[in-house]
This record gives sequence, structure tokens and C-alpha cells, in this order.
Amino acid sequence: MPGGRHRRASLLTAGIAASLLALGAGAGRTAPLASPGPPGPEGVPIPAGPELAPTGDAAAIGPVDKILCQPHEQVLFHIHAHLTVFVDGRARRIPAGIGIASPQAQATPDGPFVVAGSCFSWLHTHAADGIIHIESPVQRTFTLGDFFDVWGRPLSRTRVAGATGTVTAFVGGRPYSGNPRAIKLTKHAQIQLDVGRPLVKAVTITSWNGL
Repeated sequence: MPGGRHRRASLLTAGIAASLLALGAGAGRTAPLASPGPPGPEGVPIPAGPELAPTGDAAAIGPVDKILCQPHEQVLFHIHAHLTVFVDGRARRIPAGIGIASPQAQATPDGPFVVAGSCFSWLHTHAADGIIHIESPVQRTFTLGDFFDVWGRPLSRTRVAGATGTVTAFVGGRPYSGNPRAIKLTKHAQIQLDVGRPLVKAVTITSWNGL
């Protein structure tokens, strides 16, 4: 049941990343930001678009990258990051229940929230809002590549799950030139992946409200 830090974070607001122009996207190749969608159970808008890929089966995937799926959530190291994905300028949803085996969702006034499962990976999602929960018994550096491995989906410079094309990555609204797999899931990291063109104006969370 979402509560405290799992309740109403303030709404996403859109901001233009000046770095888009530095990247050479140009106004003609930069799409206006679409409506962010209604706020979900964590207070973060759920994109009004189809799922990027199905949730996957955390139990079947098993341990990956030295990340376990355990019967209970681990909170010794507990932070959150946010991921948004656009394919050809259109928003795609990151599904709820990634990294949670046999996820069981509870209905809330703002949409379903996964409250239980047979095991919880150290990297998982509770809602379809792009919030990645990093809940680990050890403090270490996790990456976006780790998250996609837990999800069981590919991530590279030319592929994001089932979407293929040139991948442009942004962290905190700034272009990221390295391999997107290496992007660190730091506290309140704001990560955006654009597959193909046009590029979309960067999305930011202005207040995490306890997350």
C-alpha cells in the first residue's frame, strides 16, 4: 500500500534542456513535450502511451549482475531514480512490477500499485510511472544496464527493450555521450532515453516529496 514516500510526489513539470541545442537537435527536430499524463499512485505522472515492453519474470531470470530477488524488500540502501523513454517522439510506459516475481497490484484512486510478490529484486518498479526503486542490502553503484538486465530486456546505443534506432540519452537534462548501460542510478537521477527522432524536451521532477 503506497504511503509516506510512496504517495503523492508533486507533479512532473517539463523544462527545455538547453543542451539539446548544443547537441545539434535544432528546433525543427525537437518535439514539444506531450501531456505528461495523470499522476499515478506515487504522485508522478504515468505517460499516456503504450508499455515499452512487458514486465518480464523476475523469478525466471534469477540473479543477474550479482543482484538477487529476495522474499522481502531490502532497505539498508534505499534510493530512487526516474526513467522516461520516448520512441520516435512518443512516450512509452515503464511497466509496474519489473523485478517483482508474481507481482500483485492493489487498486488505488490513481491507478494500480504493486504491493506484493514472491520475491523482490534490488531494482524494481511499483507503478508505471518510471520510478525505479533501488532497495538493496548492500550499498553499491547500480546502473541502468543492471535495471534492464533485471527486466530481461536489451539496452544499447541502438536498442531500448524492443525499440530500435539511434539512442540519445540525457541525465538531468544534459546529453550523456557514453553507453546508456553505464548510466548510474544515483539518488534522484533523472534519466531520459530517446529512440530515434524527433528528440523530446527534457522531463524533470521538481519535488520528490519523500521518495
